[in-house]
Amino acid sequence: MAEARGRANWAQTSTVLALIANVNRDPKKTRAFRPADFNPFETRRRRRGVPLVAENLDVLKAGVWGAR
Repeated sequence: MAEARGRANWAQTSTVLALIANVNRDPKKTRAFRPADFNPFETRRRRRGVPLVAENLDVLKAGVWGAR
């Protein structure tokens, strides 16, 4: 319950911080800020590795030891 309250409070605070930062930024020099930029509870998804496309699927089908 305490964590949910902390998340809710940070959601509101980060929205206000993003608003203040966007009002004072130079649009030609920086991108727009999002509330997630200021929220410590927000997890960022990192994309790693090779994207899965049709050309790469044969590697997965072959498995670790090669095609059998």
